[in-house]
Amino acid sequence: MGADDRPASVAISVRVSRSPVHSGLTAGSSRSAPAARCTEVPMRRAPRPDDLYQLRVPTEVEPSPDGSRICFAVKEPAPDRDGYRSSLWSVAADGSAPERRLTLGARRDTTPRWSPDGSTIAFLSDRAAVLAKGGASDRSKDDPGPAEGHGEMQVWLLPADGGEARQLTRLPEDVQEIAWSPDGARLCIVTAAVDERPRPARRPATPERDARVIDRLLYQMNGMGFIGDRAQNLWTVDVADGALRRLTSGASHDHQPAWSPDGTAIAFTSDRHADADLSWRADLYVVTADGGKVRRVSGGRGDRAFEQAAWSPDGTTIAAVGHRFRKGNASSAGVWVFDAGSETEGAELVGDDGLDAAAGMNSDLAGIPAPAVTWGPDGSWLLFGAPVEGSYELWRAHRDGSAPDRLTQGEHALTRPRAVQVGAGLRVALVTGDAVTPWEVGVLDVAAPGARGGRRGGVRGLTRLMAGWDDIELVTPVTRWHESDGRRIQGWFLEAPRRDGRPAPMVVQIHGGPATLYGWALMWEWQCLVAAGISVYACNPRGSQGYGEELCYANLGDWGEGPMADVMRGVDALVEDGLADPERLGVTGGSYGGYLTAWILGHTDRFAAAVSCRGVYDLTSQMLSGDIGGPTFGRLEFGVQPWEDPDLYRRHSPLTYANRMVTPLLIQHAENDLRCPVTQAEELFATLRSMRRPVRFLRTPGESHELTRSGTPYRRVENLERIRDWFVHFLVEGKRRLPAA
Repeated sequence: MGADDRPASVAISVRVSRSPVHSGLTAGSSRSAPAARCTEVPMRRAPRPDDLYQLRVPTEVEPSPDGSRICFAVKEPAPDRDGYRSSLWSVAADGSAPERRLTLGARRDTTPRWSPDGSTIAFLSDRAAVLAKGGASDRSKDDPGPAEGHGEMQVWLLPADGGEARQLTRLPEDVQEIAWSPDGARLCIVTAAVDERPRPARRPATPERDARVIDRLLYQMNGMGFIGDRAQNLWTVDVADGALRRLTSGASHDHQPAWSPDGTAIAFTSDRHADADLSWRADLYVVTADGGKVRRVSGGRGDRAFEQAAWSPDGTTIAAVGHRFRKGNASSAGVWVFDAGSETEGAELVGDDGLDAAAGMNSDLAGIPAPAVTWGPDGSWLLFGAPVEGSYELWRAHRDGSAPDRLTQGEHALTRPRAVQVGAGLRVALVTGDAVTPWEVGVLDVAAPGARGGRRGGVRGLTRLMAGWDDIELVTPVTRWHESDGRRIQGWFLEAPRRDGRPAPMVVQIHGGPATLYGWALMWEWQCLVAAGISVYACNPRGSQGYGEELCYANLGDWGEGPMADVMRGVDALVEDGLADPERLGVTGGSYGGYLTAWILGHTDRFAAAVSCRGVYDLTSQMLSGDIGGPTFGRLEFGVQPWEDPDLYRRHSPLTYANRMVTPLLIQHAENDLRCPVTQAEELFATLRSMRRPVRFLRTPGESHELTRSGTPYRRVENLERIRDWFVHFLVEGKRRLPAA
């Protein structure tokens, strides 16, 4: 998709108004009273890191079968701020009434799914474990309950019109996913349980052996720990009596079950092939609803990644999101269709036109959602989401292969869409936000192709979950474009107030991935930095998603030099326009952004301070350790394996250039990070400290790679405060020595 020719401009502060049912943002204060009353406008305040304690994020939305109501899960910090609780809520799709809470959410009530007749909401919850620990439980004395850390998340059924929820499953392992059969008599569930029997609760006389015997890669997963002995398989459970039947077995990981329209078969995603640990390959499979032979649907050879199976209304075709790695890890995920009755190569409806149906929009208020695809009622089109120029939009793909239609347009992010048929069109429930609005629940009606307008009324906001932030003044980013090696690079600038006529100091933000993107989604760290008097600049350099495969593929074998040039040319343009002070620049980023931060420090001394978070500094050890360690990631990103060209990996490792790093650097890393293991930070810190360089190591215990998006609330707040204070110390106060520890 081409970039427009908008000129660069200066960011301005806006006071954001949010009406009870809102459909957009209004610049300027909307709280001024009519002139005749002369009422004083309440003052707004700057954002603070600890505002995260008020955060409520809708994590999943589910429209009722008739489209009249939307059930959604809301995640918020627990009262002690040492974890989260999640509860279920409901709201009328026409906005006629405010949202209301359905469950208390003592700990985790998640994954709401309406029964086909709309009478019941199935969901996952650990409430039984909470009750048991509190001394109340409906278990019999012969039922020892789940072993510690296992089997807590189970299936519960809640009457949609009110009443008490009842527990449906009591498996010895957690249930991960659920899907109703078309007749409402059964649920397909995903669990690592191999039988129905609970684990013994009493301690054996002799401690059990606990050494892990590992002979396959991909045996661990960031945020989950060891998964090598917990393969996820499919089961069905009868709603009436809880009777269970296991459908799949083996060491594969089976996910995302989808029932056929007639209820006789279930499609799912799995890695069930020989040496599954040596490649990234996810295929679509089908199994009969009563068990039996599993057959593959997505044919072909080599690496491929297909997910989110969706049956056509007539049951003859299965759609999915995915690709065949034609551009390595930079491949755009398209919308594909496969014959449900045989193994075929499939047909790609969307993907080679610059749209990426699985692109990852960054936000530090919520994690990156999974993609989704939904059939239109007549089977001639499908709904999906994809970004364009920093906005995450909804699109319509056509079965005949014609160009997709863009259904929405704005500077926003529309995510987690779930749709149901309403008439000849779809009613889409979704999670929506933008650069100055936290995530809320919205709805969009999409008409059938050829109907007037294609959509009716635009996105309607339904909830006010974050009313507690109404008194906070946020800064609206301004889009900036610049040229770099013949490419148009999009960025965003948030300007802090000037003092003494000088531009404010500025921090450059770099996203992870490298194949993700920044866009019109609220970044709380950016707002906290601006509140501290520091401007923020972020851009999508080569390697980013959302601008077609060419830009995303442009950093193959080049994580450092090319992307650094893209970022620095954006910085230079801000300096030339008088918006950034060249003597007071900082840089920070997480994951791949941590890599590029360290790379930049090894190749320029223009920055006065830096923070590198959960980064990669030694490429060889990164590609061979952690949850993606093995022969795939390195090959897809650099074209060769570390053992095939060790010098290439050495040349592209920031650690190689540590002797050039003189900028004060804070290295942040979580100790339970399995995506970029903490040894990455240890190596860089040990090297720089040995050279007596200005460096500090911030180790965060008990957290994974997702600290900034879903880490423990008080640790997220501390992380924000320490990053802010580091840059204030060096950029605002102009100090040269490390701050007091």
